[in-house]
Amino acid sequence: MPFANFKVPAGSLDEKQKEEIIIRATQLYVDIYGERARATTLVLVEEVTVGGWGIGGNVLTLAMLQQPSGD
Repeated sequence: MPFANFKVPAGSLDEKQKEEIIIRATQLYVDIYGERARATTLVLVEEVTVGGWGIGGNVLTLAMLQQPSGD
């Protein structure tokens, strides 16, 4: 059974965006394994609460993740 697990900051995606992740991830597995994979593909979108993220030893917040990258 194909399985994809996406962890996203809580509140960063609306229901439509989560649905889009599920649809696209499922389609990716179908593209790779064929149509037989559609019925058994499990996609999990998990929301991680504020303070549950960290990079390089630093706790990240949703506000920090939403800041422009400065590119």
